[in-house]
Amino acid sequence: MSTLILGLILFFGVHVFSTLRGPRAEAIARFGEQGYRLGYTTLAALGLVLIVWGFGRYRQDGMIPVWDPPHWTRHLTILLMWFAFVALAASGKRPSRIRGWLRHPMLVGVKIWALAHLLVNGDLGGMILFGSFLAFASYDRVAVKRRGDAGAPRIDAFTRADAMIVSGGTLAYVAMIFLHPYVIGVPALG
Repeated sequence: MSTLILGLILFFGVHVFSTLRGPRAEAIARFGEQGYRLGYTTLAALGLVLIVWGFGRYRQDGMIPVWDPPHWTRHLTILLMWFAFVALAASGKRPSRIRGWLRHPMLVGVKIWALAHLLVNGDLGGMILFGSFLAFASYDRVAVKRRGDAGAPRIDAFTRADAMIVSGGTLAYVAMIFLHPYVIGVPALG
């Protein structure tokens, strides 16, 4: 579990650092834009690798049960994940009504994804992993608001981009349902 926690600290550490605009500006001034981006990307990628590896090792070593999620939470998770995929699909640059409604669709998608997985993972490692993502996405939403970033502009009518977002998000959602057992090692259905 220590590898998982180290990965989470590293991954979210660089993400939290980027929300601290003063220290971030100092780092960019010191290392340059390219140097800052290279360091940020390298540390975030290393953190992500440690998260995946650490969580895999945690699962192999025997998960630590905390609570037993009710069966109905699996159905709710399947439904919530569709919303998460649509929100993530809306995080592109093209203006759309969905993107404007969500304002910060990537953060919304991560929050829904984390919450959905917290509903069905009653083990300590799962709660730490998904709880960390939910906590960070909530923190980052507040940080974005404090910076004055209102997010995507509101649009009054649905656009072609909205149809692409829903269809792309749905396609990715269906693909993940089928790939989940192979990529994650746990069937999404059944």
